[in-house]
Amino acid sequence: MSDKDLLVEIGTEELPPKALKSLGLAFKSGVENGLGAEDLAFSGISWFATPRRLAVLVEGLAESQPDRNIEKYGPALKAALDAEGKPTKAAQGFARSCNTAVEDLDKGEKDGVPKLLYRSLQKGKKTEALVEKIVANSLNKLPIPKRMRWGSNRIEFVRPVHWVVLLYGEKVIPATILGKLAGNLTFGHRFHQPSALVISRPSEYAGLLEEKGYVIADFEARRKRVRDLVEAEAAKLNATVVIENALLDEVTSLVEWPVALTGGFDQHFLRVPKEALISSLTSHQKCFHLVADDGRLLPNFVAVSNLDSKDPAQVIEGNERVIRPRLADADFFFQTDKNESLASRQERLKQVVFQQKLGTLHAKSRRVASLARSIAAQLGAREALCERAALLAKCDLLTSMVGEFAELQGIMGYYYALNDGEDPEVAAAINEQYMPRHAGDELPESLTGSIVSLAEKIDTMVGLFVIGQPPTGSRDPFALRRAAIGILRILVEKQLDLDLRSLIDLSVKQFAHLDPGTEIAGQVFEFFLERFRFWYQEKGIPAEVYLAVLSLQPPRPLDFNSRILAVDHFGKLDEAKALASANKRVANLLRDIDDDPSVFSVDDKLLTEPAEQALAAAIESKESEVAPLFQQRDYRQGLAQLAELKAPVDRFFDEVLVMDEELSRRNNRLALLVRLRALFLQVADISLLHQG
Repeated sequence: MSDKDLLVEIGTEELPPKALKSLGLAFKSGVENGLGAEDLAFSGISWFATPRRLAVLVEGLAESQPDRNIEKYGPALKAALDAEGKPTKAAQGFARSCNTAVEDLDKGEKDGVPKLLYRSLQKGKKTEALVEKIVANSLNKLPIPKRMRWGSNRIEFVRPVHWVVLLYGEKVIPATILGKLAGNLTFGHRFHQPSALVISRPSEYAGLLEEKGYVIADFEARRKRVRDLVEAEAAKLNATVVIENALLDEVTSLVEWPVALTGGFDQHFLRVPKEALISSLTSHQKCFHLVADDGRLLPNFVAVSNLDSKDPAQVIEGNERVIRPRLADADFFFQTDKNESLASRQERLKQVVFQQKLGTLHAKSRRVASLARSIAAQLGAREALCERAALLAKCDLLTSMVGEFAELQGIMGYYYALNDGEDPEVAAAINEQYMPRHAGDELPESLTGSIVSLAEKIDTMVGLFVIGQPPTGSRDPFALRRAAIGILRILVEKQLDLDLRSLIDLSVKQFAHLDPGTEIAGQVFEFFLERFRFWYQEKGIPAEVYLAVLSLQPPRPLDFNSRILAVDHFGKLDEAKALASANKRVANLLRDIDDDPSVFSVDDKLLTEPAEQALAAAIESKESEVAPLFQQRDYRQGLAQLAELKAPVDRFFDEVLVMDEELSRRNNRLALLVRLRALFLQVADISLLHQG
């Protein structure tokens, strides 16, 4: 029995470019999982995706499943045979279920009980008989948000299917996939090679398409080709091309045979903010922009064509002809918008609804301004600037430029504010209110921008909780999870020592007209704490460290983070496990007594055992040592000092009976343990560490 390669290709109309890569990876994963589920061995698997095809190549695929020895135990012998040794109904029923006769059954022992046993050899199914189902299941599970139909049939897929290849070795597997009979014919580039190409064997697939079909089927190879071609074009102008991964993926998904061409536009368009020009070039025309060594935008672009034209000048001219009116629109919008100040647009925000129950953008702006002013007061920032930036923050939504290029909100507000003569920090804050826009994005640079961003996000979050629309499952239309992480990042990474719970309380009060429940602030704060959990999970912080700090629910994220880092470090010390165990033991002892141990005070006269005297002295010494450290939030050094308590704590539990029969001694020892535990509880509940 020899292994063979398997090729599956689905030829379609042009697939959605932003989904192509995920579709290709999902198809490969589906086939791989399907083969594994059927116990079909193979040596390798790779995927291909172009605008007109999805394909998977499986190397060294076994010709069949392995044979399996089947063992099935039946009833116990005493229930299977009567007193005369004849089969009972139980034995006969078991035999029928195995499709055999009672006399052909064996006997075996399971869990010490003699039983009837059915043994057989199940021959593995041929690969050819299993592939069609595996491929069909894989295609059905592709992440296609909206399927379409074509023609008169009821078959659904992401795009109409034109051909299917199902080749195992040199043999076509007879199957019908998505309404198409499988074969060994593929098709190359729509214009360069529209006629059919015969695939003799799967291993020839990629080479055949590239050499004769003008198609680079491998997505990653085509992606690299696009990058290399674009960079080569930029080098001709001694410029640098800016390549965003998302745009590179999208362009790769639009072409099968990439050809890079450089075009240009009029210099006078450079008076428009570069972000607007870049948006026109990249988002709308899928071109790459060029910059000089000093970062200036150049009046050139690189387009990637899906055609090796005999007259590339015409292709370049066509791209320039399409781009020119887009840039002209941006120029017109910019010049027109500057005739009206941002401040003059404030009243019109009353006509724009933010959310039906939460009112207009004008109302939101006023709430954010009030909250921003309060935050500024706490941080010693310029309150007037923060309030002004918040009031102007949404005004650029009413400009023509943002109306046409929604992705420029905030950015255009920055330029228009500078044009209006606003304070540069106010202008910067209008843009920075949206930062971070996505995971890993940069944070606001200015303090004013950080404050406005915090206020804006907290207002949105609290408002939606107030009206009963928090995120649920995968539904998060206002991206509150992302906003929460953004708030935490600003507070922690910008070192802003703010009480988040009190800010939530302030925000809730601004929704008094909606009669928010008393539990809302707590719910919002819990939501933040849950986001912290995922944040630390991504950073590799053990869950037990997070839970140890969470138990105290520090309201200041900056302080919360400092505790996390300190406890994480402490947990790796040699003394940590023993001290965590001791703290857990103390917690259990205190939980078992009826009276509140906090009312106990240690009476030195009742400390009669050397071990308890030593522990009392050590605790008293550490209390004075760590007090200034914890006051300065140097939790790491403070816990390192407390780690030195391991020896006296171990000795205490080895030599002293805490629950002494004499009540005064027992309470005195418990009071000593209360002081011990209180030392650690200034940072976290370390009894939750090393639970395993």
